[in-house]
Amino acid sequence: MWSCTTKNPYSPEGLSVVTQAPLVELRAVSRRFDETLAVDQLTLDVRAGEVFGLLGPNGSGKTTTVRMIAGLLAPSAGAVLVQGADVAQSPLAARRSLGFVPDGAPMYPNLSPRQHLELVGRLHGMDEEQLQAEALRLLTVLGLEGRIDEPVGRFSRGMRQKAALACALLPRPELLVLDEPLSGLDAPTAAVFKEVLRAWAEAGRSVLYTSHLLDVVERVCDRMAILDEGKLVGLGSLEDLRARAGEEGTLEQVFGALTHSEDPALQARRLLGD
Repeated sequence: MWSCTTKNPYSPEGLSVVTQAPLVELRAVSRRFDETLAVDQLTLDVRAGEVFGLLGPNGSGKTTTVRMIAGLLAPSAGAVLVQGADVAQSPLAARRSLGFVPDGAPMYPNLSPRQHLELVGRLHGMDEEQLQAEALRLLTVLGLEGRIDEPVGRFSRGMRQKAALACALLPRPELLVLDEPLSGLDAPTAAVFKEVLRAWAEAGRSVLYTSHLLDVVERVCDRMAILDEGKLVGLGSLEDLRARAGEEGTLEQVFGALTHSEDPALQARRLLGD
């Protein structure tokens, strides 16, 4: 894991100590699409051993941010580092450190789950025997063993999501980057995967997790960043966000205060014409 050595001024004789650098660092990152500024001067980090939630209304810049972290988009300004590697300058080194599940789990429709996992495992240099055993184990646990060699183009969205999650977990990366990972999953699988997120962090790895399911985020995330119109409007634990918002409520209530969202009950009455 990426680390650095610093002098601790408070230790006897300034002895050197090893400190863990963040797994992910965004340094004043901006991304522009023509005249639209999708992400504006975003600075945050994701630390080892935490589940980090990236939240925001539709169009707030969440997916653009995770695509930059995954190396699928280059920042217009600033730097994205994964385990100390600049994603723009060393994309392969950065990608080896993470597993990425995009929103909607896009996959090659003509390839089977087994073939997808073989592709991922070989790209990560896994031993072939270990790769085959681990692929079978993951797909069996996720309930796909009966369709392991069937093209994923025939799968439902939820089944594709399971296959994509297996691909992300296969090389056991230090960082999981998950964009709406529970979308389309059945309730039992979603419950299992929430436990996986916590276990991944407790093993010293990290999860960067975007979701609109704020009740789930509140239960599984250690820290959160809230974006609104591409800007960071809140960062920290739920208690930190409550303090910033001046709102002693649920994450949903804090989120509404920080993003200046309309009261949901009032909006519902307007939709119904009451």
